[in-house]
Amino acid sequence: MLRQKTIGVNKKDLLETRKPDEKLKELVTKKPKDELVNALRNVLAFTVKRSSLSINDFGIFGSMLHDFHHPKFSDIDLTIYGRDKVALMRETLQELYRDYSSLLSNEFETDESIQGKRWRFQNLSPKEFIWHQRRKLIYALFHDKKSRRIIKTEFEPVRDWKEISSDYDPEVTIVRKGWVRMLARVSEDIDALFIPSVYGIEPLKVLDGAKGFLEVARVVSYIEEFRMQAFAGETVYVEGNLEEVNARKGSFHQIALTYCPRYYEQVLRVAHQA
Repeated sequence: MLRQKTIGVNKKDLLETRKPDEKLKELVTKKPKDELVNALRNVLAFTVKRSSLSINDFGIFGSMLHDFHHPKFSDIDLTIYGRDKVALMRETLQELYRDYSSLLSNEFETDESIQGKRWRFQNLSPKEFIWHQRRKLIYALFHDKKSRRIIKTEFEPVRDWKEISSDYDPEVTIVRKGWVRMLARVSEDIDALFIPSVYGIEPLKVLDGAKGFLEVARVVSYIEEFRMQAFAGETVYVEGNLEEVNARKGSFHQIALTYCPRYYEQVLRVAHQA
């Protein structure tokens, strides 16, 4: 689409495909081999008990998927499948975070997670980052009584099979039109949960930008920090690459937040925070 070379792996070079849901079931049905696997079982049992979700709604990724986790230092990285299940999980987590006797707390209730780290984003302050991360709710701390350890636990939204469709069209071309900075209103956030995160927008005010900015229909972000960054009805400040998408059904403009020379200048944030 961009007519540029990208890094990829040929199918013939794939040795094995690992499935997060199958690996999770393996870990919870077999005898725990270490304290982190035991903690995984505990957090999953606790979460399922406090919601109407089941183990079939979850998977495992990261180091535990590939069996190279460290029992005393690795995190617990869970996937959760489907928009409805993610919404239910977030509601459950919000209730649990309000309960001070809960085994789960919000990782971003304080700024401890970023203390001592070099901050690179130029248009998003550490304080703004914490504010946005806190309300996403999917980043938790599990207070594991058995290991006496506080374990970072993530609930990663992933599309369910029925929600997956391919938008790829070999005839589509994407042309970069320059850099743009604007204020916009989020009109749709249904796919903001996933990577890429897609936000339908209505431009409000252009602060600086290339021709075509008034026709911008959406923001497409491949940057983890900007997942679930804003919700429908909110006014956002966005800065990134303006692109023109030319398709057989018509053309439109979008702002892409992705790998580029000005990576840390890119931003999507709520313009007026509570």
